[in-house]
Amino acid sequence: MTTPKFNAIISLFIIALLPDYCIAGNWGALEVIEVKPLEELWLNPGFYSYHFEQDKNFDNDNWGLGAEYRYSTSNSVTLGRFHNSDRQNSNYAAWYWQPLQIDSIRLGGLIGIIDGYPNAFDGNWFPMLLPAASYEYKNLGINLTIVPTYQDVVHGSISLQLKLRIN
Repeated sequence: MTTPKFNAIISLFIIALLPDYCIAGNWGALEVIEVKPLEELWLNPGFYSYHFEQDKNFDNDNWGLGAEYRYSTSNSVTLGRFHNSDRQNSNYAAWYWQPLQIDSIRLGGLIGIIDGYPNAFDGNWFPMLLPAASYEYKNLGINLTIVPTYQDVVHGSISLQLKLRIN
């Protein structure tokens, strides 16, 4: 039986290595994204989170306000504030790196900082590194992240974020 920490480390290792293997060619539907500059500003109303531990009464409706600036076909930065699963306010700032795609779905991860979780550093800022997928069509988009469970500090979930392009 593997631990959540071990699973998270293996997942991140695979995400980090995939671009090196894909540069020589594509794996069927998996392609390396050609990096081109963009200037897109997206707004979002927070997240909906499906928690792996359904018996713990977490708040799945994580409303808030966030912004994402996509400056290239594979990179964007984001920041925002939302009401988290522990019914506290959280702030976040992160960089998305999504060098791969399957059809129109970008794949990669995000690295950033977040606060507001009472069991994680007493609610103070802490780092996050998560796998992420994005789909965008015209002025609508979706970001999907997977948050691994880590003891009683971080509550595992699949989080969905709807977004609207405003420029």
